[in-house]
Amino acid sequence: MEAELADADIVVPMHLSFKKTQAYEKYPKGQSRGRWKHLKQILQADHDPSYYINIESPPSTQPCKRICDVTGFEAPYVDPRTNLRYANAHVFKTLRSLSTHQVHHYLSIRNAAPLLK
Repeated sequence: MEAELADADIVVPMHLSFKKTQAYEKYPKGQSRGRWKHLKQILQADHDPSYYINIESPPSTQPCKRICDVTGFEAPYVDPRTNLRYANAHVFKTLRSLSTHQVHHYLSIRNAAPLLK
């Protein structure tokens, strides 16, 4: 088996993908390298400027992340009494100790304050 491997011809490609290519191989004499363009140069070029100026996009298909109203971390839980989102048990104890005025303030920050008629 080892004798067969020693006699076999090994084919090595001319360009190995893991080796860095030199600049003179990439750009032969006479060819210039691509230069970076600043945003101002791109906008002044003859390109359609709507690609760079228009940032409107359709609504996301992903559900919005639920954020803890106190800490700002992701909140998998909602307090049924106050309707505030919380991240862990320590924050839950803090929410239960808040006054109704403070709870309404947290809800108004999130634009989820209940409308009283």
